[in-house]
Amino acid sequence: MINLKTILFPTDFSPQADKAREYAYSLAEKFAAELHVVCVVQDVALMAPEMPGTFTMPVSNLNDVIKGAEQGLQKYPTCAGKEPVRTVRTGEPFVEIIRYAKEQNIDLIVMGTHGRTGLTHALLGSVAERVVRKAGCPVLTVRPEGHQFVLP
Repeated sequence: MINLKTILFPTDFSPQADKAREYAYSLAEKFAAELHVVCVVQDVALMAPEMPGTFTMPVSNLNDVIKGAEQGLQKYPTCAGKEPVRTVRTGEPFVEIIRYAKEQNIDLIVMGTHGRTGLTHALLGSVAERVVRKAGCPVLTVRPEGHQFVLP
């Protein structure tokens, strides 16, 4: 029997993430699981040495982005009668999602995919794909298009 006690929903506030939110909330309610909602703010200053020609984000702008993410997370409502655990992390998104899941002993990660293909996928990569490959727990990925989720 599957017993989910903790579910992680990473979000970037995109429409793709909103689609995955339906699944995360439904599963958390069904299993009375604790829901964790995490937004990872990518610190572009960390990317600069590896990517010549990129800019570094001034700390004040980074702080503004973090504050915006914190405010965005407050818009997520209660789930299964409990407030979700809301967290903002800074770093490489797939690394921070996996790290958070390990630290919090997450049973399931539910996340959206952007559906990029071809050159954009090759250049930007896929956070969801990396999480699926490296996470220590099951990962449910939700495509932006597809079947509507309906609980029985």
